[in-house]
Amino acid sequence: MTWITLPLAFLIVATIPAIEAPVGTVLLVMLVSRLNATKDKPGKELEGRVMQEVPLPSGVSIKEGSRIIGHVVNVTENSSGSTSVAVTFDAIQEKDRTTPMKTGLLALATMDNVHHAQLPISANSDRNPVSQWATRQVGGDVVRRGERKVISPHGVTGTWLQGSSVLIKLTPNPDSGCSGGAGYDREQAVWIFSSAACGVYGLSKVKIANSGTIPPLGEIVLTSTKKVDIRGGSGWLLIVVAAPSE
Repeated sequence: MTWITLPLAFLIVATIPAIEAPVGTVLLVMLVSRLNATKDKPGKELEGRVMQEVPLPSGVSIKEGSRIIGHVVNVTENSSGSTSVAVTFDAIQEKDRTTPMKTGLLALATMDNVHHAQLPISANSDRNPVSQWATRQVGGDVVRRGERKVISPHGVTGTWLQGSSVLIKLTPNPDSGCSGGAGYDREQAVWIFSSAACGVYGLSKVKIANSGTIPPLGEIVLTSTKKVDIRGGSGWLLIVVAAPSE
């Protein structure tokens, strides 16, 4: 009996289907790893966690806490002291299921920005229940938890679910480099980010030189006039840019 049961169990686990995350699906990730242009080498593994359950058009979802893995592609340091780091995020792992994917980067926020987005706007708000707080998302949207509503200065409204979980439609922000496209037609999970969040928040010297939305798809390039140094706990607003087969 033992010799029959174990292979069958293995086959059941091995055939769990991958999640179909279509192009335009937003992923909310806190990066556990640290990116440092001075110390990192190509091939270094990156790891992060999905910070809000991600509903998919198929009716299934990517669970909060799922692991996202990636790696450093290239590190460049110029004689002027400026640096660049190229990274990719390759797959999501959820229990016994691994889903390959290619993602681009819409917005990046430091650990401090992530933290402040989860605090009440008013100094007196901490006297109220957490469920009644008003908080400000990275990028400017205001979450009115008591009304279960998210208000964007661009006229878009969304829904507060619980904790730091928010649903809202993405808003194109071409001036900052996010022109819209697939995924902007439906409400999506955005965690602590605003509907029009785009670019880098909290790191004035760091820029997104390549968001990974143009070839080579999925290759995100960050540059800095000094040293690219992004500590663990940073927030990444990623978006799926290609199906695994592409």
